[in-house]
Amino acid sequence: MPRGLDHVAHAVRDLDAAGDLYSRLGFLVGARNRHAWGTHNRLIQLPGFYVELLTVAEPEKLGSDGFSMLFGGFTQTFLERQEGLAMLLLGSTDAASAAAEFRPAGIAASEALTFERQGKRPDGTPVTVGFTLAFARDAKAPEIGYAVCQHHHPQNLWNPALQAHANTAHAAAGLVMVAERPDEHTAFLSAYFGTEEIQGPAGARMIATPGGDFEIMEPSILHRHFSATAPDVSRTRAAARG
Repeated sequence: MPRGLDHVAHAVRDLDAAGDLYSRLGFLVGARNRHAWGTHNRLIQLPGFYVELLTVAEPEKLGSDGFSMLFGGFTQTFLERQEGLAMLLLGSTDAASAAAEFRPAGIAASEALTFERQGKRPDGTPVTVGFTLAFARDAKAPEIGYAVCQHHHPQNLWNPALQAHANTAHAAAGLVMVAERPDEHTAFLSAYFGTEEIQGPAGARMIATPGGDFEIMEPSILHRHFSATAPDVSRTRAAARG
């Protein structure tokens, strides 16, 4: 069974302004959280999936290794060019095993790395949440970040009270990635998702996962299916599908 969608990081320059935008769109946006390496986030939860609004709020804390480089430094570089969906993270029950799978496939970008941070329940009670990530890299799409995410203390993160959105959103149907030549990315995606079950024609490939469908398609197909203008595909880009 392939690894499922866990969350996406939406990189923004102004975290509170982005939170206000999502609030106006009818989403319940969580409180500001802080990472030791200088990034801050706010989460929009759906059952089993969330959007991580992410910014580099304290660049002086960035370092040159581990999460500082792979998470914080990557986000900083991304924001120098644009805002938008910067990273895709898949769920994993064993991030260390995923990292071991990535190495022989030639897509590993790190060993398994663990961190904890403080969070809050809806009533303000402080809690600790923890994660182990293993980063991956698609050489043909270096401007998208990839990792698997193993949750520790998941009961402190997921909360139905944070998933009751005014707009009635209750699930993420999947994720769409846009590329000029989708087939160039299928070898990476197969190793990253942990499956050889990639369906569909060359211009619109799909992987069914426990957390929603992942699709990679040409710009013209995106426009035909969703009546949406494709982003600049000189850099492969991602977009959520509700």
